[in-house]
Amino acid sequence: MSETEEELAKDLGLVSALAIGIGTMIGAGIFVLPGVAAQEAGPVVVVSFIVGGSIAIINALSVSELGTAMPKAGGAYYYINRALGPMFGSISGMGDWMGLAFASAFYSIGFGSYLAILLSGVVVSIPLVGTVELLPTIVLGPLVLSDIQIGALIAGIVFVGVNYIGAKETGGVQTVIVTLLLGILTVFAVVGFFSFDWGTVTAEGGIAPLGYGEILPGAALVFVAYLGYAKIATIGEELKNPGRNLPIAIIGSVAIVMTIYTILVGLLMGIVPFQDFFLEEVENAPMSHAAEIIFDYQFALAGFEIPVLGVGVTSITLAALLATASSANASILASARINFAMGRDKIVTDWLNEIHPRFATPYRSIAVTGAMILLFIVVLGGSLEILAKAASVLHLIVYALINAALIVFREADVPEYDPDFTVPLYPITPILGVVLSLGLIYFMDATEIALSMVFVLGAIVWYGAYARNYTSQEGVLSEYILSRPDEMPDVAVSAATAAQPKANEEYTVMVPVANPRTESTLLSLASVIAKANDGRVQAVHIVEVPDQTPLTEGSEHVRRIDDESQKLMERVRDSTETMDVPVDIKTIVSHRSFEEIFNAAQRNKVDKVVMGWGAGRPWSAGRAQRPLDELTHALPCDFLVLRDRGLETDRILVPTAGGPDSVLSAEAARNLRDQLGSSITLLHVVDESDTGEGERFLTEWATQHDLEDADIRIDTSGDVEGAIAAAAGDHSLLIIGATERGLLSRLVRGSLAYDVINDVDCSVLLAERPTSRTLRERLFGLQTDDDR
Repeated sequence: MSETEEELAKDLGLVSALAIGIGTMIGAGIFVLPGVAAQEAGPVVVVSFIVGGSIAIINALSVSELGTAMPKAGGAYYYINRALGPMFGSISGMGDWMGLAFASAFYSIGFGSYLAILLSGVVVSIPLVGTVELLPTIVLGPLVLSDIQIGALIAGIVFVGVNYIGAKETGGVQTVIVTLLLGILTVFAVVGFFSFDWGTVTAEGGIAPLGYGEILPGAALVFVAYLGYAKIATIGEELKNPGRNLPIAIIGSVAIVMTIYTILVGLLMGIVPFQDFFLEEVENAPMSHAAEIIFDYQFALAGFEIPVLGVGVTSITLAALLATASSANASILASARINFAMGRDKIVTDWLNEIHPRFATPYRSIAVTGAMILLFIVVLGGSLEILAKAASVLHLIVYALINAALIVFREADVPEYDPDFTVPLYPITPILGVVLSLGLIYFMDATEIALSMVFVLGAIVWYGAYARNYTSQEGVLSEYILSRPDEMPDVAVSAATAAQPKANEEYTVMVPVANPRTESTLLSLASVIAKANDGRVQAVHIVEVPDQTPLTEGSEHVRRIDDESQKLMERVRDSTETMDVPVDIKTIVSHRSFEEIFNAAQRNKVDKVVMGWGAGRPWSAGRAQRPLDELTHALPCDFLVLRDRGLETDRILVPTAGGPDSVLSAEAARNLRDQLGSSITLLHVVDESDTGEGERFLTEWATQHDLEDADIRIDTSGDVEGAIAAAAGDHSLLIIGATERGLLSRLVRGSLAYDVINDVDCSVLLAERPTSRTLRERLFGLQTDDDR
């Protein structure tokens, strides 16, 4: 069994991305919310929309930086999961997913409201049945589905189907919808300008009849109208040239939508008297009511009187249908991508991670998300305000975590974090994003806060009960804390340790592969070791490219390398005896293949690295130019380095003088013996006067390491190098521990053990176990090479 990472096609352009952002935000935000929000804050609600938009722009800056650094499906979830770890990833993923599902249901119900207005009183004749309304009320046991809910269900089914077909079709539909919508709203704004009356704004208590203190509660209420910008980041993996297009689309969509909201809501306040917003028909459809006012006259054109009231109201109703439909459509798209990303990281089941063979979409994720949206429409369709506010609270929590993730990436100085766009005024901007996002939640109602907290706590429980056992991704924050336990507060170290994924406990052997055509031997050796430890193999093809080649997913050259690499690695795995051990395949394109071996081992928390040494491997050439920084740090795990001269494992020689590296040599020999039936010889070199002591030492050492059946050989020549070379003559494999100088230092500078590799005719497996060495010891080694 094996696993390969699947990627989404890059087929969305800047216009489609802008349309997705604008379409998501401008839907129910302008056609449903102004009526409810005006009741909350009065005419000054215009300022509430500006405050909400300003907070959204601050968050959009952070989303843009993260998006250009990591254009991955899942957007906010991916950033938070990578920076803060899978527990916070579960919170953000579940929160964003559920928040979008709530929002999609909210938008669909808004669609149903205007559809009910459009079809009000329309009936059709059905044979044997008679006349029926197009949107009737339906009774399902204890549930009564109104005509609005029926319309919402129709919208939900249609747009789930569109998303099921594929993102390219979704982007195209979204572009058409937004273009028509903006055209209709432009006409409304122009005509409405001539009907605007400042006296209407200031009548009955002035512009703030309920007090200026209601501006922030109003901003909390209308924040749901700004949920679209971060959704662009969730499709970053499908966006062409994300380094340029992502920040333009995210920040541009917020700025455009905030301007539209300010203009249209301002016009509404000067057209519709404040007290009228408390009427049910105005509260549910404020734009249609405003259209009745501004179009309630006749135009004189070429001497003819042309009635336009019906046309105007119908046009606004159609615009409302387009707007709410586009919001629902874009939210379904984004929520499915989050679900896909969570499945890819094993926070939810892998079953959701399946790509459709024809449409290349995460079709199961879309289907599950769509089913949830339809359920919310049926069950909570009569509680529009609850759906809207719950969606806002969950997203505000996610936005706060996004800003925290940006700070973590910056402060931890993650090498692969290289955004094309950076937020201005760092760290003020992301800190403001955290404070303002969480602060706005304070002005929400207790019911919606409590409902949202249920999902947050549910995500934490889900992580502890399920995701922690399957996901292997550890966040940058916990890695940073656990790598500096002496510098960090005890409570931080304890929390990071407690939240670590249990999946990391699975035994993993990583194999860096330079040439997949010729290195099946390494996979076979790694499979033996993984099999002996009930683990898995992670085969990593490290492709080194020049510094001039950008490591971006948008690079055609890099994508071509990755495609070819995957095909080669698949062939190697299929042709290699892996002993039924799971083999994961991954390709890493790097400027520094030598360093990337250690970085990948550390990131993936592997137990052992089995790598080759010799000609044809990029990490064996140009050693003088490798940075000394790698030599100053302890190894991330055990290393086994094979000098392959035709690997045979029937007769194994293990020289030892004690020490951690010879313990690793013993483990490797024992694994080969248990899985392949190898015979083992233990060699200990002493002076002639120490023969008895040497025999006692080697016998006890063999017993301690479960090698009692090994042959015992004591060499009394005192010549370590000569004794090893002589004994290796009648063995097929030499397993030798590193010297105290260290494997990395030896590979760069040479040592006694390195000379032995060249002297013997059999294959050699060098073993080094991480130890606590000082900087001087890592760079220069100790004065003796006796401890192997």
